[in-house]
Amino acid sequence: MKLPALRAAIVDLDGTMVDTVGDFEVALSRTLADLDQPTVGRDFIARTVGKGSEHLIRRTLAQVGAPDSLYDRAWDRYQHHYLQVNGQHSALFDGVIDGLRALQARGLRLACLTNKPTAFARPLLHAKGLATFFEHAFGGDAFARKKPDPLPLLETCKALGVAPAATLMIGDSSNDAAAARAAGCPVVLVSYGYNHGEPIESAGADAVVDRIGDVLPLMQPG
Repeated sequence: MKLPALRAAIVDLDGTMVDTVGDFEVALSRTLADLDQPTVGRDFIARTVGKGSEHLIRRTLAQVGAPDSLYDRAWDRYQHHYLQVNGQHSALFDGVIDGLRALQARGLRLACLTNKPTAFARPLLHAKGLATFFEHAFGGDAFARKKPDPLPLLETCKALGVAPAATLMIGDSSNDAAAARAAGCPVVLVSYGYNHGEPIESAGADAVVDRIGDVLPLMQPG
């Protein structure tokens, strides 16, 4: 299949560009220790991330059998610990830098859009050498609603000055696919990310690729 004529791309962060499960694992472990609660495993974290840190904290408390009344304290401790470890236990997925360079070389304007809080997302982009690729970087608290709502994509398209139909969403989950569909953006998902424990092929993307650079052959010449 061929994607429509594109002028821009919006790229997700966790699970798409950076494998951040290690950061989540350490921050959650320290948070739960502060609350005298048992820890959670990497498999649970990989299935749960992607819908924002608030969702992650509530699901984690439920997973360990802790009352929801601990949420405010958990959120405070989690922010403290995550800012301390942000980027230290994470790594770029293969081909990310080359893929972003290739998209830029094709003339696409780039923005990063993630459900991760902005205070976590922007330092991570800088730490991993990704910040310079993006004209804009928006976290999950940048707009009134998060993905899978289409609002963040629509607002990011406005910031780029490019119509949704000419803006590709590159992500790793059904959140990204649903948001893109509702916003009117074409969408490609990577095969290696965090899709809530579900097969990525069932997420409803235009295509699934093994590396970001594999988007290039799907694009119309131009």
